[in-house]
Amino acid sequence: MTDDMTDAATSPAPLAERLEAILLILDEPLGLVALAAAVAAPVPAVRQAIQSLVDDYDGRGAGPRRGFELREVGGGWRLYVREDHDDLVAEFVGGQAPARLSQAALETLAVIAYKQPVTRSQVASIRAVNVDSVVRTLVARGLITELFADSETGAINYGTTDALLQNLGINSLDELPPISPLLDDGADGFEEGSIR
Repeated sequence: MTDDMTDAATSPAPLAERLEAILLILDEPLGLVALAAAVAAPVPAVRQAIQSLVDDYDGRGAGPRRGFELREVGGGWRLYVREDHDDLVAEFVGGQAPARLSQAALETLAVIAYKQPVTRSQVASIRAVNVDSVVRTLVARGLITELFADSETGAINYGTTDALLQNLGINSLDELPPISPLLDDGADGFEEGSIR
């Protein structure tokens, strides 16, 4: 292996490429400082690279305007489908062959339906498992949506959509059955007066 090949294999990719790789996998907006740490670059350089990517995606560079955009939401950056393509994407996603939800997806959906607005970390805490991929699936299926970003933490709060109501055959969340009668109260195995 020549020295040129060794240098090419060990040198880091350009900053914009590294940022795109991270931005592509984000489920929630990430702030400049966190992005800078993720790509091991100074914050001012990341800020400048982000602006270059925004300009590029918006068609203000040499290339065309893209069907997605890099947007700052809740103090963080994330890739989004352009608003003018929302109907197209919704039609495509809605037209996919319906598949049954897994047990994990049903449990996550129930937590969101009863606790909304709720963040992914709150759902994970309730279920005691990582729910990242399940939340992505539920968003992609149009059963839940991002409601807002918490002003203090930037965490996205999720809620259910009208599509869920239609699938359940109800008109509003008020028609969901009360959850407390479905839960075990923990009294099984204890008889009155048996605890001393």
